[in-house]
Amino acid sequence: MIWRRETTLDALNALSAGNMVEHVGIVFTRIGDNELEATMPVDNRTRQPFGLLHGGASVVLAETLGSVAGYLCTEGEKHIVGLEVNANHLRAAREGIVRGVCKAVHVGRRHQVWQIEISDEEGRLCCTSRLTTAVI
Repeated sequence: MIWRRETTLDALNALSAGNMVEHVGIVFTRIGDNELEATMPVDNRTRQPFGLLHGGASVVLAETLGSVAGYLCTEGEKHIVGLEVNANHLRAAREGIVRGVCKAVHVGRRHQVWQIEISDEEGRLCCTSRLTTAVI
């Protein structure tokens, strides 16, 4: 297990209150030994004007997962800040719920790299993203 902080899904979801995570409907759904999962609805908050899941919403899901996972890998007063995020949008989603799964590529003392894959309800990959963070 890579996590250094103890937490629960209820505690993670409580962090979402009153910020963008809550606004777009992201819900943490699973804490695995080496991965973190969350879902996000494809609805009027997360679609672009042409009815597709907005690429920026996918990036919000990816950065949320990577940042929270990164924080869970730290101890004490350390915090995580994003340095770089990229996303490849592979398949459009028009409705339903997308699921993001975040896995560590590298967890170092000063930097972390996270791979986040976002899939639709049929399990088809919609977006693959990579987030690099700094530990401060």
